[in-house]
Amino acid sequence: MGTMAIPLRRGKPDAIIERMHYVYILESYDGEHWYVGCTTDLERRLKEHNGGDGVHTKKYRPWKIKMYVVFHDQEKAFAFEKYLKSNSGRAFTKCHF
Repeated sequence: MGTMAIPLRRGKPDAIIERMHYVYILESYDGEHWYVGCTTDLERRLKEHNGGDGVHTKKYRPWKIKMYVVFHDQEKAFAFEKYLKSNSGRAFTKCHF
């Protein structure tokens, strides 16, 4: 009995790369405040938060990225963001980050 090669997952051509979705936790430099968000451009979003563009983050800037998770699926990213903003998600964040 011979061996059978199992094909690896084939990637998409460069022209059709899927958009990545980042769920992120920001921490203010004073360490007193946290913010959870979701974006497709993490670097741009951090600049916006630190530039005063965010209503909820403006008064506690500057911010640094504490943690982020990358998703291919937008719905899963939004669901994880929603979880992190819930009571149990906040407890999870305090214990692990």
